[in-house]
Amino acid sequence: MTSAAVPEHPWLLPGALGVDPVARAGRGPRRTTRDWVVDSLCFLLSLVWVLLATADAASPDPEFATPLPHDWMVPVDALLGLVCCALLWVRRRWPLGLAVATLPLTVFSMAAAIPSLIVFFTVVVHRRTAVALWMTAAGLVTNFAFCYLRPDPHLPYWIATAWGVVISLSVLAWGMFVRARRQLVVSLRERAERAEAEQQLRVAQARHLERTRIAREMHDVLAHRISLLSLHAGALEFRPDAPAEEVARAAGVIRGSAHAALQDLREVIGVLRAEATAEEAPERPQPTLGDLPALIEESRSAGVRIGVREVVAAAEEVPAGVGRSVYRIVQEGLTNARKHAAGATVTVDLAGAPGDGLTVEVRNRWPVGGVAGPEIPGAGTGLVGIAERVSLAGGRLEYGRDDSGDFRLAAWLPWPA
Repeated sequence: MTSAAVPEHPWLLPGALGVDPVARAGRGPRRTTRDWVVDSLCFLLSLVWVLLATADAASPDPEFATPLPHDWMVPVDALLGLVCCALLWVRRRWPLGLAVATLPLTVFSMAAAIPSLIVFFTVVVHRRTAVALWMTAAGLVTNFAFCYLRPDPHLPYWIATAWGVVISLSVLAWGMFVRARRQLVVSLRERAERAEAEQQLRVAQARHLERTRIAREMHDVLAHRISLLSLHAGALEFRPDAPAEEVARAAGVIRGSAHAALQDLREVIGVLRAEATAEEAPERPQPTLGDLPALIEESRSAGVRIGVREVVAAAEEVPAGVGRSVYRIVQEGLTNARKHAAGATVTVDLAGAPGDGLTVEVRNRWPVGGVAGPEIPGAGTGLVGIAERVSLAGGRLEYGRDDSGDFRLAAWLPWPA
């Protein structure tokens, strides 16, 4: 089985003979302090080996040395070893090329053995398994040739070649282990980075959805405020001869509603513009069932006739999410009544108990002969937003004209026991 070359991550390498990844397109990677230390150790180890091998070849005692056929071969062998030592400084850039170039030297050079093993290790770490196996097979061939050309005076031929095979396979196994560990660590790092990126994306999506939800709630609030403004302004338009006290009262309500609408608009613009963070969540309206009387009283003060019938057991135990949904449903029902059925009486019915759910119904008479006065403009998305809210809460929503001709907005919301 083949495996891909290891990416350049010099900090991932275990072991003293670790090397930097090879260069791409003929360019070597920038050498780090750790690379300098490792390369220096490899160079010094190889240099010591060259000195020992040269001293062994130049020894006059054949009982403790491996003599060469000619004396001139000793300095040549030492020179080849020194050249291989120098080439170790560029093995990070061309590991396979250096391995192929120095492999023939190992047929007769004892001094080049250790530098060649280091280059071979570099190939195993940074090249595919197939390439490493081919280099191993070629190295075993040169090992057989070396033992034949320079036999050991103390070991039989097959034992000497067996030691060479053991050393070559050991370096191969070590290099493959280092490469596999590198690939594992790189894979784990990529998975961690990918998981972190996905988490950031999920957080960004959650923030976007939260801002969208807040903006939708603010749309409901603004529609309610502006419909009140339109109602009071219409009253002043149709009653220009009203007493000064009533005109002043209506103007005060208009001014207060306008300030409240501006404040709500400022909040929703801040929500849409803000780069929300986990530490600085945007402020948003969070009405509950307890705020419903204030909402109804506000509409009554604007001249809307509202009848309320409430049969809710343990109203103080209503979950905040359910209470907020009820508030929005009633708010939308009152807003629609002011827009499309001005002057009609609105009835609000609440009933429910833990385990049975909470039912809310807003009903008003259908206007006869159309809407009196100019119609309040609207986007037509209020009921769509309410339907989405109820659906997400696991409830049911119904709206439209019933058999009696009234417009009915009714919803059932789950209320766990």
